[in-house]
Amino acid sequence: AELVNDVFYSTLKKLSKEKGCSFSAESIAPTMMSDGLLHYKNVDLPMGEFWLNSPTHDKPNDMLDAISAAHIYGKNIIQAEAFTSVRMNWGEHPGNLKIVGDRNFSLGINKMVLHVFTHNPWINKKPGMTLDGVGLYYQRDQTWFKQSKAWIDYLTRCQSLLQMGKPVVDIAVFTGEEVPRRSLLPDRLVNTLPGIFGKEKVDAEKKRLENKGQPLRQIPDGVSHSANMSDPEDWIDPLNGYKYDSFNPDALMMMHVKNGRVVLPGGASYAVLVIPDQHALNPNIFMSAEVQKKLKQLADAGAKIIVGKELMKFFANEKNISPAPYFESSFEKLGVKKDVEVITGKNTIAWTHRKTNEGNIYLLSNQFGSEQKIKISFREGMSYCLLFDPVSGKQEYLERSGVKEGRNEFEFTFAAGQSLFFVFGKTDTDVDMLPQKITTTIKQPGFKNKWLITFNNSIDKERKSFTIDDFYTWTNFPDSALKYFSGTAIYSNSFELEAVSKRQVQLKIDSLYNIATIKVNGIDCGTIWTHPYSIDITKAVKPGENKIEIEVTNTWHNRLIGDEQLPQEKRVTWTTAPFRLKGKPLLPAGIVGTVKILVR
Repeated sequence: AELVNDVFYSTLKKLSKEKGCSFSAESIAPTMMSDGLLHYKNVDLPMGEFWLNSPTHDKPNDMLDAISAAHIYGKNIIQAEAFTSVRMNWGEHPGNLKIVGDRNFSLGINKMVLHVFTHNPWINKKPGMTLDGVGLYYQRDQTWFKQSKAWIDYLTRCQSLLQMGKPVVDIAVFTGEEVPRRSLLPDRLVNTLPGIFGKEKVDAEKKRLENKGQPLRQIPDGVSHSANMSDPEDWIDPLNGYKYDSFNPDALMMMHVKNGRVVLPGGASYAVLVIPDQHALNPNIFMSAEVQKKLKQLADAGAKIIVGKELMKFFANEKNISPAPYFESSFEKLGVKKDVEVITGKNTIAWTHRKTNEGNIYLLSNQFGSEQKIKISFREGMSYCLLFDPVSGKQEYLERSGVKEGRNEFEFTFAAGQSLFFVFGKTDTDVDMLPQKITTTIKQPGFKNKWLITFNNSIDKERKSFTIDDFYTWTNFPDSALKYFSGTAIYSNSFELEAVSKRQVQLKIDSLYNIATIKVNGIDCGTIWTHPYSIDITKAVKPGENKIEIEVTNTWHNRLIGDEQLPQEKRVTWTTAPFRLKGKPLLPAGIVGTVKILVR
């Protein structure tokens, strides 16, 4: 483990520095007898890896290795190979990437490295070149590529805020001294901290490990695996209001105590250290004399430490050392209140917290594909709270619903998969003095005509236009060219407005497949790609008649299925990826439901 770091990674660090370059590296993975955290000591840009809809290939350990190591070694930028997939089904789009992306932002990464942008040397072959079926298909021949700027803007806004200040993490978990050693995933901590995880999670984990009545499952199609895998989405807020990092023996030896917290030279600070108990997959634990001595020194200096029962024999009657299993539901008896407490909506909200000189930044993400009404409280709430929406870039002051035991409480409704930043800052103005929200009557102008829909085939340039009475998926059209259409169609109409001065005008679509750019009177008002599928069009409207165009794009999925049914010479698509969609259903496409103009 030491040679991997001291010979290989230190050499690359030296060579990159000589060239004036930064050095990035992903995890060493479970392929060698090494330390999953140690090599990041010599890496400028630690990098993890997460996959989309590919549990057999997903890398939650890689993510926690990169995040924990970046924190303990003081590296601010934490990258992730993002949205990789196996056996892609050509149904990917920004909207169905958002929840998994937000979950990994909430884990602690702050820079996405999109995988993969494949060079396509052909101008007339689409989708064209792929990396077999591996990777997110993100390149110039993706149907929604030109509209993806709205998604990239979203990622950029998130990353900008998440690179500010320092991460706030209260709990640090020891990886132990065995090799190979890696950061500890939440399931490995349940038997040490059962009170923190709660009875429901303890019982679920017991059942999972028994593996009774849990047959094989297939995710994605064609990839079978055990149904009792520990999936990252099952551990949204595992310590119920606390964040944790893992630390290795190298970091332990650099720790000292300041104001009751254990601190490291890179700036990390922890209120409680946890030395985990035995686990079914880690039954042989030991502790060297060197580690014992260091932990006793930290405890004597005021550090709070929880130690597994098999190791407590080394710490008889030591002050500040508590035995595990730890059955308390919080760490308050050790002096640490919950950072974020989800009062209603538990296990639906992923979050992360960063602290700056000016205040506190929290990212909260609804991990469900449905609307969630949340009541939540923050430990680090300050004089005022600014709510920042990274999708639209808009911000507004948010009123707290109350203050309880010094904590700021808020009630808020999250749209499906929505994520928001709660930014607390220092000010002389009390939050209760902020302007109250004004409830206004909402007017809903109707559309003047039937909707005109125009399909433009980007490959053979064929154009088809006709009017529709209602919105429904393109797959319901009898014309096979439209039923299997992949690309962009334009919905056109007009509406009348009275005087619009000092009024906000918004367009809202209740169901959209999959991304849409809105133009009013020829003015681009932006692109919508995620719930709640609404956008402000105030800047483009005028009194009288207003013309609207909605450019809607779906994925390649349907066209590839349609082409497979045609002779080779009649197909409009070509790709190097194996065809794996035989017998699969078509995906909904276009606007389904209603389109509304709302005037407030």
